[in-house]
Amino acid sequence: MLQAGFNRYINNFRGFSREIWILTIITFINRAGTMVLPFLSKYLKEDLNFSLSQVGWIMVCFGLGSMLGSWLGGKLSDKIGFYKIMVFSLFTSGLLFFTIQFITSFWGLCIGMFAIMTIADMFRPAMFVSLGTYAKPENRARAFTLVRLAVNLGFAAGPALGGLIIMGIGYQGLFWVDGTSCITAILIFAMLVKEKKKPVFPESEQQEAVVVTSVFHDRIFWIFLFVSFATAMIFFQIFTTLPLYHNDMYGLTEFQTGLLMTMNGLLIFFLEMPLVSIFERNNINKIKLILWGSLMMMFSFVVLLMNAWVGVLVISMILMTFGEIFIFPFSNSFALSRAPKGHEGRYMGFFTMSFSLAHIGSSKIGMEIIDRYSYTDNWIFMGSLGATAVLCCFYLQKLLKEERLKSK
Repeated sequence: MLQAGFNRYINNFRGFSREIWILTIITFINRAGTMVLPFLSKYLKEDLNFSLSQVGWIMVCFGLGSMLGSWLGGKLSDKIGFYKIMVFSLFTSGLLFFTIQFITSFWGLCIGMFAIMTIADMFRPAMFVSLGTYAKPENRARAFTLVRLAVNLGFAAGPALGGLIIMGIGYQGLFWVDGTSCITAILIFAMLVKEKKKPVFPESEQQEAVVVTSVFHDRIFWIFLFVSFATAMIFFQIFTTLPLYHNDMYGLTEFQTGLLMTMNGLLIFFLEMPLVSIFERNNINKIKLILWGSLMMMFSFVVLLMNAWVGVLVISMILMTFGEIFIFPFSNSFALSRAPKGHEGRYMGFFTMSFSLAHIGSSKIGMEIIDRYSYTDNWIFMGSLGATAVLCCFYLQKLLKEERLKSK
């Protein structure tokens, strides 16, 4: 019985090309080393003694750089190819992580964070296009999931180890590890993976794609982008306001906060691929899955309103985790499937920009609400944003049904 269950689990990982596995490995190395992000707001507030408002503005610059990088990465992936963008982005951002630890002024960090994220986030749309290139058409959604598993397994290892590094040698150690992981990951990629010029998108893969003259005229895609933005803004509270809340409300240490994030990563590692495989086999509508995920994310903040018991932090994280599982693999796949041939980079650029904009909103709006009002008001705001995303998903289902009827 146990052996059969294990075999079924392993079967979900079969059928991927060598390049997809290498992409997965370098993603894990990179994300396991990404220890700065979960503790960035704490580093700025507690180590550099910035106010909550200043922390919010630095995170705004972080998000603006991420937006510009996502746009550039998508546009340049269509023009000069995803491979060159990936190598340039990770190698250069690794070097920049070494240097940014020495910047401690407010304006210096605003400029530094903007610069480093512009270069670092050129990687994301290029990586999404690479998945569309190296993955077989029949397992493209699973390929997205496999790379997401590497991200989450990296996050499972990273924050707990990061908490120990902070307690042992201080925040500076995180910057050295982060920079080294970026450079190591991309050197492995450059040595083992050859550049492949053109992504392969057979006609059968264009299930939800429509012929549009411009991405700006694809109304369904823009409503979908708002849902992506809203759910990402909710999710990024994990890295911005929630670590502060853990400490201020319940007195949790960095290591204990890291353990909560480790739980999130391990749940995703064991559950996401089997669930995605089941959803794919049963051909469940992607927007319906995103709707359910949005609902779970909404409730992950509703439960935080019951703040008399520390256990709500675990319940909230579990709800957030299942929200991730239902939303992110299928939002990646949906965004890529909407893109007409030759515009994949541009579409994925705008898709990743929605996450970058969410970084800005998640940090600045969340910090301002807490600073002016309270944590409770921020949880109410985030829960309401989740409810709006749910309503937009219902509307998207209606529009997609109308689109399919018109195309018949």
